[in-house]
Amino acid sequence: APPSELALRQACAAVGQVRLMGLWETGFARLGRHAAQLLLTQDDFDDRARYLELRAAVSALLAHGVVPIVNENDVVRTDELRFVDALPDARPVFGDNDKLSALVATKLGADLLILLTDVEGVYARDPRQDPDAPLLSELSLDGRGDAAANNAAASTSDPTVDAGGAGSDAGRGGMASKLAAARIAARSGCHVVIASGRQPDNLPRILRGEVVGTWCPARPGLDARRRWIAFATAPRGVLHLDAGAVAALRQRGASLLAAGVTAVEGAFSAGEVVLLRGPDGAEVGRGAVSCDATTARAWSAGHAPSGTRRRHALVHRDQMVLEPE
Repeated sequence: APPSELALRQACAAVGQVRLMGLWETGFARLGRHAAQLLLTQDDFDDRARYLELRAAVSALLAHGVVPIVNENDVVRTDELRFVDALPDARPVFGDNDKLSALVATKLGADLLILLTDVEGVYARDPRQDPDAPLLSELSLDGRGDAAANNAAASTSDPTVDAGGAGSDAGRGGMASKLAAARIAARSGCHVVIASGRQPDNLPRILRGEVVGTWCPARPGLDARRRWIAFATAPRGVLHLDAGAVAALRQRGASLLAAGVTAVEGAFSAGEVVLLRGPDGAEVGRGAVSCDATTARAWSAGHAPSGTRRRHALVHRDQMVLEPE
């Protein structure tokens, strides 16, 4: 069994990284390629400058025929190493590398993301509970990540997708995290295929365009800046909006004015990303705020700093990503 002590798990991860990269390098050497190791943390995505520098580094590796092997740096970022039952406060950052793969794919403007798992793809119902559950050959994900299933083979009605939890003892991500990652990639203009990693010919079959597993088609893509706002960085606060502000954002494509903000949560600086929530508490979207939290509170309370006005845009429409209705 894996060790339960966190520091020992970190040490095992450090040893395992070396051995894993040795296997990758040996495997790609047979194909005349070199492999490179990239160990990332959430901080590499939170900071916009580091995010862009990472993209440049990966692009340079690919341009020189080097295959980047990307993983979370478990030695310094321990969220994924924590046992949920032993450490109930733990919250995985990337979700068993699924979100990490989606962020890297969208960062590079990839056309296709393949998520391999221990089942054939996404089923309408949990196949462990219902052996007759149909495999979905196509799955459209709406902007919120909810599944609207389209079984290309069959039905006139959309079955309910049971995402379930982790699929086996070998992984902690499970189908739920793969669907969440697929939503990120698809909304950024990247096609996704979720398929079994146990069939050695699945990758070449997918690349030949054969029907394998479950295909999640790409949606109209967000630009690079909006992808970073929507998915890559962790929100630093919350702006609560009144109904009029929500309507202005959705119906008129307006910027968010201070007059429409009813409450401000968190401590953030200008340029950081915040959540936008409607009067019912539902997430309306995310945006890069134009001022710090103290100024935002003053503006929304009607106490505009000298030389400013209450109709100041706290979040400009060009720095905002809304959730679909």
